[in-house]
Amino acid sequence: MNDLRADASDTPDSPGISDLPDPPQSSSAAGHDAAEDEAGVARREVGAAESVRAGRSWWDDNADEYQAEHGDFLGDARFVWGPEGLDEQQAGLLGDVAGRTVLEIGAGAAQCSRALLARGARPVALDLSYRQLQHSRRIDEGHGTDVPVVQADAAALPFGDGVFDLAFTAYGALNFSPDGAGIMREVHRVLKPGGRWVFSLTHPIRWAFPDDPGEEGLTVTHSYFDTTPYVEQDGRGQATYVEHHRTLGMRVREVAAAGFRLVDLVEPEWPADLLQVWGGWSPTRGRMIPGTAIFVCVRD
Repeated sequence: MNDLRADASDTPDSPGISDLPDPPQSSSAAGHDAAEDEAGVARREVGAAESVRAGRSWWDDNADEYQAEHGDFLGDARFVWGPEGLDEQQAGLLGDVAGRTVLEIGAGAAQCSRALLARGARPVALDLSYRQLQHSRRIDEGHGTDVPVVQADAAALPFGDGVFDLAFTAYGALNFSPDGAGIMREVHRVLKPGGRWVFSLTHPIRWAFPDDPGEEGLTVTHSYFDTTPYVEQDGRGQATYVEHHRTLGMRVREVAAAGFRLVDLVEPEWPADLLQVWGGWSPTRGRMIPGTAIFVCVRD
């Protein structure tokens, strides 16, 4: 693990969110004084380069707000699979992690990796966003922990073949990448035979409903089968935020084509005592339709 590239561990000391240095500015983050005639939301095709650029810029720009808003729910060393609060400590979807090398993809501030570190695992946390990984270092400094971090695209993992025992992502990368199949192939490549790949993402059925936590979010308004990306764009028509949809069947085929065996598909129910609203996830919707899908796969 000593050859990790783009390691964010050399970022400056960061005792608090407001003290973090600014990440390098991406080209899509500049020029916000452009005309706003093309700004807004669109459904259109987005190439890989534009999608990756938008994802990196959006998360760098919004990491501070995200961690401030959701930090209490996520914790500093807690592993939850989604807004329903399903905890890996109870779910055990990764199995025994003690002594195992574990890759977290789309790690954000590496809260899940930190939880696994406490259970004896040897995690590496990877994220596209420099700013998110700076938050990981901030939390490490506060707790005396040291989670190795790497800034990289999940579709081009900077690791050798067969170096990890386990890999996972909790809502990272797949929803934001146009190349889910490529991510699956890359994860398969870096896993050892018998390794487990577990990933959670927005349940595909949610694509057909408005992203509204109230009653309006329970009425179908969009085709589940339409996989045209959701795009937020600036006044120049450049994507600033992109989400990619795949149907449940498409995800299963990505898993199988990469060489994995699907052993479980978990759809967490909304807990009766959970009242928190997280964007479009809420008690109102969560009790009626699934919000998260968790795929449990094995590399044979």
